[in-house]
Amino acid sequence: MPGRWLTFDCFGTLIDWRHGIRTTGELLFPGHGLAFLDAYIAIEAEVEQEGSFRRYRAILTETTRRAARQLSLDLKPDDATALVSTIPYWPPFGDVGPALGELRKEGWKFALLTNCDRDIIALTQRRLPVPFDAVVTAEDVSTYKPDPAHFKLFQSTFGASADVWMHVAQSYYHDIIPTHELGITRVWVNRQGELDDPSLADAVVRGMDELPGAVMRLATPAG
Repeated sequence: MPGRWLTFDCFGTLIDWRHGIRTTGELLFPGHGLAFLDAYIAIEAEVEQEGSFRRYRAILTETTRRAARQLSLDLKPDDATALVSTIPYWPPFGDVGPALGELRKEGWKFALLTNCDRDIIALTQRRLPVPFDAVVTAEDVSTYKPDPAHFKLFQSTFGASADVWMHVAQSYYHDIIPTHELGITRVWVNRQGELDDPSLADAVVRGMDELPGAVMRLATPAG
């Protein structure tokens, strides 16, 4: 399939997952939503890397249990799957629609490379303001980023080369490091002002509103 591709991580880049996790945590543990968010973020990657592959719904559930236990919060057994229930309703960031609309007009195709299940991302896509042309899930490759399998499957399927493919992501650990190692052009959407080494990215933006300009600069040959 010819064309220029922008691939995206979904949660944290396009979907406000911090809001989703925090508000769900607040529903479960009134007054502790922010603490639950911080604990969840610190634990999730560890759970993803343990043992044999499990679907993302299992990761959401187990990480919720461990975060509650770490914070000494009372989690009722039926509430362990709360994030699985709420994730389809987490909102996109307000800057996503205008940025993707502008990039679509410039002829870019869009794909999601996500640490998610097929059914969950299908529900999430209904919240995104533009359609996506392709999706690669953790379920498709039986592993989670930062393992390079998502990127390799996308490349082998669509034949995207470095001059017509850029990856856009918020997560330094899950996306920027592996795409740097693979030599894929990458844009770090550093929404939280994190202090990781920006030189690993080809461009750094503070939000999606800055993405069209960054993509244009990277796509224009120097000279």
